[in-house]
Amino acid sequence: MKRQLLIVRHAKAEDGFSLLNDFDRQLTASGIIDASRMGKFLFEQGFKPDYMVSSLAPRALYTAQLMAEQLGFDPTQIQSTRQLYDEGPKAYLNALGNVPADSQLALIFGHNPDISYFAEYLTQHHLGSMSKGAVVVVDFEDLSWSEISARTGKFAGYHIPKTFRD
Repeated sequence: MKRQLLIVRHAKAEDGFSLLNDFDRQLTASGIIDASRMGKFLFEQGFKPDYMVSSLAPRALYTAQLMAEQLGFDPTQIQSTRQLYDEGPKAYLNALGNVPADSQLALIFGHNPDISYFAEYLTQHHLGSMSKGAVVVVDFEDLSWSEISARTGKFAGYHIPKTFRD
């Protein structure tokens, strides 16, 4: 069975120099627009997720909620975990182990640099630093979610919000 994973970096957030601690940073107005546009684009491309998991950090979780609304996925069904905030790429791999066995398309939302490393770890495709709000599409053939590891994914696309700005 073919499975797809969409790896999403949170959209643009308040700068890190504000009085907030990093975890609590919120999306900017342009980040909100970018996340919604990216969700709409993915919907128009035929992506229909059956599972979503996000970092608990507000900027990642709100990105997930905005995209879920555009994709026709119930935002209240988004799973969230603090582990996807600053616990390294292994936390992303662990999160995949919780994806239901019958799920065919999952989305995972997180933060740089871990999320970029994770995408490269799965695909061996050099991405550098993922853009804010960017989506990497990864295909897997004949693997369960728990069998996914290094170099088991095929890079199938990279989409950035800048493409949709006026």
